[in-house]
Amino acid sequence: MMNNENCSDISLRYHDITTEDMKNGDGLRTVLWLAGCEHHCPECQNPITWDRFGGIPFDKAAEDELMESLKPDYVSGITFSGGDPLATYNRPGVAKLIAKIKNSKELAKKSIWIYTGYTWEQLTGKVPCHARCEVTDELLRLLDVLVDGRFVEAEHDISLRFRGSRNQRLLDVPKSLAAGQPVWWQDEKVFSTHTME
Repeated sequence: MMNNENCSDISLRYHDITTEDMKNGDGLRTVLWLAGCEHHCPECQNPITWDRFGGIPFDKAAEDELMESLKPDYVSGITFSGGDPLATYNRPGVAKLIAKIKNSKELAKKSIWIYTGYTWEQLTGKVPCHARCEVTDELLRLLDVLVDGRFVEAEHDISLRFRGSRNQRLLDVPKSLAAGQPVWWQDEKVFSTHTME
């Protein structure tokens, strides 16, 4: 018989939870590195996360650690990366976890970022793709920023902020949904005009 006290009601596998991260979204963030990716981009920085059965189960202890890490006022929010948080098998668990964060009085204002190899057009049904489903619609309504698109080595650019290749976009999800088309997230002016040259 399973001990339910140690189980989360969220079905996910993950590799790591990093805290006070400044490289995967605006401000200091907690990052949940999920297991499983369907894209297998050449030269991916995290190929160890491709296996959907890799990592470890996201249990109650992991959920508690994640929620606790989001509580300080100086933590801006959470970033879901991996792997791909929007892989078909990750979507339901990610949606449930984001809903818990948004429904928490203490954490509701934390920003939510997701990195995915899918594009906005695939996720919204503009381009036919298995990535589009009801859970995807629910997830998009809960997000603040979506970093979309596969990593493309030929477009790799180390001067880009929060993305690895020029084809990837930082999308303001509420504005994109309202406009019915992708709207770029606006970085702070000091960063939006900065280059690494």
